[in-house]
Amino acid sequence: MSHGSGGVRVDKWLWAARFFKSRSLAAKAVDGGKVRIGDERVKPSREVRVDDMIVIRAGEVEWTVRVLALSAVRGPAAHAALLYEETADSRERRDKARELRRNQPEPLADRGGRPTKRDRRLIHRFTDGD
Repeated sequence: MSHGSGGVRVDKWLWAARFFKSRSLAAKAVDGGKVRIGDERVKPSREVRVDDMIVIRAGEVEWTVRVLALSAVRGPAAHAALLYEETADSRERRDKARELRRNQPEPLADRGGRPTKRDRRLIHRFTDGD
């Protein structure tokens, strides 16, 4: 972990900070516009510096973090958490989104499981054209 003034590639930093499981996934996210430093879209080779504000979107989850330290080496999660500080607003938005997802009904919960013998006969009759 480094606190120096040099920079680390954004894809390496995202991987080291454990936002993505692999560096290639981090690079694809950066290329796809899912990562912004400040308000601008960046390339994977862009260097991250201490005190940069980064917005990271992975799936439905979005983080806004401030870089506290630099690292190009992936370590334990406890060390990765020391690389950044999430803003209070970002944490609040993620918590609200998590609650909304938790309160939504399970997809296909009302479906009732496997088709019964009668259902299967109706399906075969429909698909076979009898």
